[in-house]
Amino acid sequence: MQNYSNVLLNAIKSVTQNISLMEVCGTHTMAIARSGIRELLPSNIKLLSGPGCPVCVTSQGDIDAVIEMVRLNDIILLTFGDMMRVPGTRSSLQEERSRGADIRIVYSPLDALRVARENPEREVVFLGIGFETTTPAVAATLEEAREERLSNFSVFSLHKLVPPALEIIFSDPEIQVDGLICPGHVSAVTGIQPYETLAAKYGKPCVVTGFETVDILEGIFMLVNQLQKSQARAEIQYRRVVRADGNQVALDSINRVFEAVPVRWRGLGMIPYSGLRLRPEYSDMDARLRFNIPELEEIPIKGCACGAVLTGKILPTDCALFGQACTPLKPVGPCMVSHEGSCAAYYRYIPGREGTK
Repeated sequence: MQNYSNVLLNAIKSVTQNISLMEVCGTHTMAIARSGIRELLPSNIKLLSGPGCPVCVTSQGDIDAVIEMVRLNDIILLTFGDMMRVPGTRSSLQEERSRGADIRIVYSPLDALRVARENPEREVVFLGIGFETTTPAVAATLEEAREERLSNFSVFSLHKLVPPALEIIFSDPEIQVDGLICPGHVSAVTGIQPYETLAAKYGKPCVVTGFETVDILEGIFMLVNQLQKSQARAEIQYRRVVRADGNQVALDSINRVFEAVPVRWRGLGMIPYSGLRLRPEYSDMDARLRFNIPELEEIPIKGCACGAVLTGKILPTDCALFGQACTPLKPVGPCMVSHEGSCAAYYRYIPGREGTK
């Protein structure tokens, strides 16, 4: 395997044209930083990190709305751990918990269902966040709650869809990207049809890769190979997991419970049909409606450049706060909080950077 990695790396190094590729998965971002792939590539081939971290792309207004819901209502809020320290405009879920709010970390939406069963006298809200990978489990949980007639359970949905964001990446003239390293786990659900559409429309290749070093190197080689031949199509490197037609059972589950709506992404603005809201038949389990939480104004964090980082316009180290005012222990923006965040990856793994072991 090491020999094959060297063969791939040497083939990539033989390319002379300038190429910019973007990985659009937070797990890829961490894998690339941890393995040192970015430093191994020649200077004419650049890897940019995109909007692949669901915690990071959650808008400031949505974070503030969740905090507002917790402040105004006596609820049990269940959330994944990454969301606890994401800064809102004036607070965070971690700060609200320190002030007495009942906020608990769970590892699955089914854990939230269990809490609802155990606390029938309390309102229990699950903070749903993630892309197509995690949404089917939330959809199945809502269906189970409906079947059990759990009247005290609801979901605050911040789920998002990846393909509409990739459309923005390719169409924005300020984002110079020649090809995409597409997410493996998301693609296991969606298949590659969305990427085929993008490749045909914009004339730029898309390759779905796995997460091992050799996977990523092979994916980069496949993209470079297409670009050298002036080709643009969607390919799958991660064939041991991803099928071209995706997972129809998972897609059907999402479509039964959710519908696509316009939502705001950090760094990308409002994107049509890129968010998931509970369908009208599940509206009684929509926490935003149940607790009458309005859409809040987007108030940027002063000095934070997460938006520019998430679109590949700057590197994390180009942010004036990186490694000084903003560190994993005292994060200013979500890209330094999440374990899939670009800033956290650079801080932890990039040689010569503050925090690198």
